[in-house]
Amino acid sequence: MEEVFKLSSLLVAPFWLMMMLLPRWRFTVSVMRSPLVALGPAVLYAALMIPRLLALAPALLRPELPTIAALLGTPEGATLAWAHFLAFDLFVGRWVYLDGRERGVSAWVASPVLFLTLLAGPLGFLLHLAARRLPGRASSERVARDAAVTPKI
Repeated sequence: MEEVFKLSSLLVAPFWLMMMLLPRWRFTVSVMRSPLVALGPAVLYAALMIPRLLALAPALLRPELPTIAALLGTPEGATLAWAHFLAFDLFVGRWVYLDGRERGVSAWVASPVLFLTLLAGPLGFLLHLAARRLPGRASSERVARDAAVTPKI
């Protein structure tokens, strides 16, 4: 389980690096248009969860702090949670990236927000909601042009 945990981050690293370091590269924009970017960690999560679903169902259906804490305190539970975080944080990061581009948020602002989303998903999401209201965004002409090729989420 330790190797799965260690290697799981490799499933998402290329996407995060593209969004943060190469945000305007056509390939980045093209790849990030697809919600399938989170497929890797989602499949990993499913592969880890499905065989354990019957055993975990009671804890998940009636979550109580001691039970969930005990589950997360195991290598299997921590790896399951990590795969869950990787999938959902990347999906939210993708939305932050696309929404920021659509709204003309500067890459100098968006990249640190994406980094925070990678490290602490909900905090990055909240910071993005604040940052997208900042003045000094790209010209409305560029935003309109980019919006024409960037799907709304």
